[in-house]
Amino acid sequence: MAIVVQKYGGTSVGDTDRMKVVADRISRAHRDGDQVVVVVSAMGKSTDELVTMASRISEHPPERELDILLTSGERISMSLLAMALHARGVPAKSFTGSQAGIITDAVHGRARIVDITPGRVKEALDGGNVVIVAGFQGVSQDTKDITTLGRGGSDTTAVALAAALDADVCEIYTDVDGVFTADPRIVPAARKLEIVSYEEMLELAAQGAKVLQVRSVEFGRNHGVRIHVRSSFSYTTGTWVGPEEDKVEDAIISGVAHDTSEAKVTVHAVPDRPGVASRLFTTLADDNINVDMIVQNVSSDGRTDISFTLPRGDADKARGILEPLADDIGAQSVRVDEDVAKVSLVGAGMKTHPGVAAKMFGALSAAGVNIEMISTSTIRVSVVVAKSDVETAVQAVHAVFGLGGDATIEEG
Repeated sequence: MAIVVQKYGGTSVGDTDRMKVVADRISRAHRDGDQVVVVVSAMGKSTDELVTMASRISEHPPERELDILLTSGERISMSLLAMALHARGVPAKSFTGSQAGIITDAVHGRARIVDITPGRVKEALDGGNVVIVAGFQGVSQDTKDITTLGRGGSDTTAVALAAALDADVCEIYTDVDGVFTADPRIVPAARKLEIVSYEEMLELAAQGAKVLQVRSVEFGRNHGVRIHVRSSFSYTTGTWVGPEEDKVEDAIISGVAHDTSEAKVTVHAVPDRPGVASRLFTTLADDNINVDMIVQNVSSDGRTDISFTLPRGDADKARGILEPLADDIGAQSVRVDEDVAKVSLVGAGMKTHPGVAAKMFGALSAAGVNIEMISTSTIRVSVVVAKSDVETAVQAVHAVFGLGGDATIEEG
């Protein structure tokens, strides 16, 4: 008897009709003899609606109360889905994140899972039930308060539960057929990938691919959980995410990802002396602001510019922190540019193939796209470009590496 963890996103459970379709799929797996654990997101755009309501009440709602509010969306989904399964004669029990044993740190809005104690989940499974768990949430180990895991946190809930239960597979159901070589909404000829390595998926997710949350892939890699990304609107095979040795193809490039949710910050004329950069980034880290790409210019007359990217939602917070700090350390000014986007080329094969970056830069140049920042890893090349150029850049890079194929996408 296999243990299968299934996760359904907001589009998949967007209304009661879609929830009934999901219940039919779960019923089929249960009747095939699998022990099924289901992780659900909030219905449709309900989380966004809750955020909007909170903003109408207060410009700066307390993070603790906001987490309590936002977790209500998943609780609605889990209870309705349990009712739908009962209506089909399938025994089911629903649990909140805390009831399912999802233990986190105390950071509201972007908590990290520190432990899972799935005793109640195992007991319900052994009793013949389908177990439904509210995604995106847990309970703080220290404060015992309800916490949320950040956008896409239901993916992390699902993979973490799969690891804790030693599940045979974690199926991530979404509104697309799998992982594509680029966003099919921008590149209609994008091709669905059959297998992607953990490392490639980590890079794709970190660089803007919306299919999986980064931390969910990290859990999968660290605990050997095989992840199957597939459509909730069909029964076709999707994309498998697993170890590098599972890959049959010897492709140099796996895909092109883009991210329009970042901003670029430049601290001008920073004194070029030991400890200054450390002070800048330590101050940001102390306020839980994640920094991505970092570039420091060559020093001139004892001063240098430091540029970096961060989530656009943190831009105003970072400005408020950095402007007084810039005065304190003797920097000239702080500039924030929110009209930028990041485009990344990802592929494990580029480690042993020279000239990949040059080919990418040549394609961008030919398309008239200016590069503002560059960052690389062994399997990734990322550039920051103007937000208005992002579609042109993705299409140009995708084309020059011949990544096209027949792509289909389900609209949700």
